[in-house]
Amino acid sequence: MPHPTELIQHIPRLRRYARALVRDAARADDLVQDTLERALAKLELWRPGGDLRAWLFTLMHNLFVNQLRSAHGHTLCELDEANDVPVSGGQTEALVARDIQAALARLPDEQREVMLLVGLEQFAYADAARILGVPQGTVMSRLSRARERMRQLLEGNQVKKLQAVK
Repeated sequence: MPHPTELIQHIPRLRRYARALVRDAARADDLVQDTLERALAKLELWRPGGDLRAWLFTLMHNLFVNQLRSAHGHTLCELDEANDVPVSGGQTEALVARDIQAALARLPDEQREVMLLVGLEQFAYADAARILGVPQGTVMSRLSRARERMRQLLEGNQVKKLQAVK
């Protein structure tokens, strides 16, 4: 059984994933806290030798899905671009980050979850499938559709910007 302090090292990644899921810093912090509380309460259920990070992400995903269900299909929050857009030091980079975040927000939840787990958190397809409770092939097809939709959305932003300049 992992020592509770081992959970601490996973907080930054849990928080990043939560912020991308709910798109609101305060709700993301609540989701991380709920995840850690559940992990501590159910620590005896974690299998020694297993991937602690994947287990924590599974707990978080399940909590997130439960929150969505309890909201009866309503979105949990509005996109808060002013607080959630990372600024890397340059105006162009900030605009690109904003476009990516906006495109991610427009993906269906299932595609966004897979995109974040595989693309951002770098989970293997099999691990992402376990976290989400779906077959690995489903992860692969959702990721493919998410990447294609992101490409379309981001290319559409470029076309709009070029038309605005003309």
